[in-house]
Amino acid sequence: MATHTRLRTLITRLGAVTITLAIVPAPDARALPEGSADHFAGSQIAEHEGGGRAARSRPLLEGSVPGMDVSSHQGDVDWARAWADGARFAYVKATEGTGYRNPHFTQQYNGSYDVGMIRGAYHFALPDRSDGAAQADFFASNGGGWSRDGKTLPGALDMEYNPYGDTCYGLGQAAMGAWVRAFSDRFFARTGRHPTIYTSTTWWNRCVGEADRFGDTSPLWVAHYADELGPLPNGWAYETIWQWRAAGLFPGDQNLFNGNDEQLLRVALG
Repeated sequence: MATHTRLRTLITRLGAVTITLAIVPAPDARALPEGSADHFAGSQIAEHEGGGRAARSRPLLEGSVPGMDVSSHQGDVDWARAWADGARFAYVKATEGTGYRNPHFTQQYNGSYDVGMIRGAYHFALPDRSDGAAQADFFASNGGGWSRDGKTLPGALDMEYNPYGDTCYGLGQAAMGAWVRAFSDRFFARTGRHPTIYTSTTWWNRCVGEADRFGDTSPLWVAHYADELGPLPNGWAYETIWQWRAAGLFPGDQNLFNGNDEQLLRVALG
């Protein structure tokens, strides 16, 4: 039977009884409805820009703080081990679109807090599925909250290549800028913080460009898998966090905060 066949029938005869079992293979992720697939921060950047899993040593940046980000792909994380290995902050995927919630979110979000890390949640955006305000509401209601406890980073908005189709989700730069603005404004209204924005320079400059600027309100979490950071997206003069590698010492992606521990605390405190 061809591998693409979607239904296989097993018929077992026990006397006069016929038992029919339907075995349906899982569909391709691209065909799943919104929120059914789990895309982690940088999954599409590594696919389109390359270099995410190249073997590199950690960049030597004086005054930087090492951290990590995780999603359901890491399952339950050994946070004590990650802390012992030097991770001091973490972002945890909470939601995607308006239908997906990370089933490991509680263990990951609370576990990182319990070992002493400063942590935050992130949302994988699907701008062609619903408006920015709706996705900000879904995120804020499902893990994207913030409190001035010195342990919580502002929620992050993951803007990257469309895993289902058109790179820019079928939106022009003005429309994409407006989508991000709507998310940012609603998220601020819900939490009191503008979101950190996660993206790559290539994707952002192509899909948002100069349509809007967010550097005055939103910290930049930029993905670039190389030994040197390179140019930043339009609208930012410096990065707050650099995701420099998709795998390494810590579970999930490898990150560096652009500053020292005291400055990381200031970002958490707002």
